Amino acid sequence: MSPLLGAGAVPSLAPDTAPRRPRVKAVEYSDMYETRVAIHKFASYATIPLFIGQYLTGQTLVTKGTDSPQWVKSVHPMLATGVAALFAANTVTGAWNWWDSRADPAGRTWRTVHSALMLLSDAGFVYVGSISEEAKYSGSARDRHRSAAIISGSTALLSYVMMLSPFRQD
Repeated sequence: MSPLLGAGAVPSLAPDTAPRRPRVKAVEYSDMYETRVAIHKFASYATIPLFIGQYLTGQTLVTKGTDSPQWVKSVHPMLATGVAALFAANTVTGAWNWWDSRADPAGRTWRTVHSALMLLSDAGFVYVGSISEEAKYSGSARDRHRSAAIISGSTALLSYVMMLSPFRQD
């Protein structure tokens, strides 16, 4: 036994240096990732104007019915097509980037919640579109169409706002 250790003392097995923290794994994104982000963000700017147009023309159709101006009857389906195209583009770019960013722990939960809310909204808009023809002739279908559109739009807007810089968490 070493003369420096007293009787019953147990030598320390810990090294004299502080323990090392594991290195943070670098996550590298491709140039295509950045291109998809740019497309996704640029397309997103159309969300609010499209939703406002849809709401206003849809509300006119609900309140005035067949007495609605012809331009409202024409514009509402065109805006719906715009919403469908916007959501198709943003679903593809967003889902692809969500998959490519899966290894990056920074903001992963936030991105996943955003993605889930947008997919839920996508499903709602598919339902809205599926009953649009029936909504022309049935008051109950019109009410379901309107309610589902407002719920889907609200879900999408919540998800949209959560990705803006004052709220974004990543």
